[in-house]
Amino acid sequence: MRLHLTRLVVLLLLVVACTSEMATEPTSQSSSPEDGEPVATTSTAERPAASEAPADDSSASTPTSTTSAADEPAELAAALPVREGPRRETSGSVPHVQRDAVPVPGVDDELRRRAFLFPGVEERDSSVSTGARGLVVTDGGSIVRREILLGPGEFAHIHPDGSLHVWLPVERAIEVDETAWGELHPWVDRDGFWDGVTMIFTPENPEELEVTMQLLVDSYNFVMGAELTVADVT
Repeated sequence: MRLHLTRLVVLLLLVVACTSEMATEPTSQSSSPEDGEPVATTSTAERPAASEAPADDSSASTPTSTTSAADEPAELAAALPVREGPRRETSGSVPHVQRDAVPVPGVDDELRRRAFLFPGVEERDSSVSTGARGLVVTDGGSIVRREILLGPGEFAHIHPDGSLHVWLPVERAIEVDETAWGELHPWVDRDGFWDGVTMIFTPENPEELEVTMQLLVDSYNFVMGAELTVADVT
């Protein structure tokens, strides 16, 4: 019960952060894929350490690492290759958005088609990210790691620009960050927020799409206790 209340508090903080950003940020030519409003651009190298609280949420409690029975070893696919090209630029804070996303129509269409082929998953409005499309498990009783999620059954969502947030095993999330396929969410060290929440950068070609789909499969398998492969969502 206490963990459930903690997750509700974190979810409310996310909503407040998005609302505050919408109310205070000036309009620019580039809009945020998270909430439709611009945010200050910060390179990944300049983003605050994960243990620091975002500047727009001074009322939050001191971050502490999230631990639970859900943080168990998970069966993962092969190690990720290092992503080619420069590391993508993000806001580095909440709303956590990619600032240099260039969605490719054909690749983006295929991402959105395949992302909703998972068994028992529906496309819905994200409950934690304004404007995003959530991957939501319709049968909540089939979720084996419910305590790591914020929204009801939502284990990933796709932003309008094609970048994603996914709930991964912690070791996989760290690997994503280290191989430059994405970065850890700025709140990963907060109490009640899963340490494996990760942004996946917008895939721009078929090869990057396959890695993105593998990470979605990893997320689904982790949350559901399933054993799907990428071939199951083609």
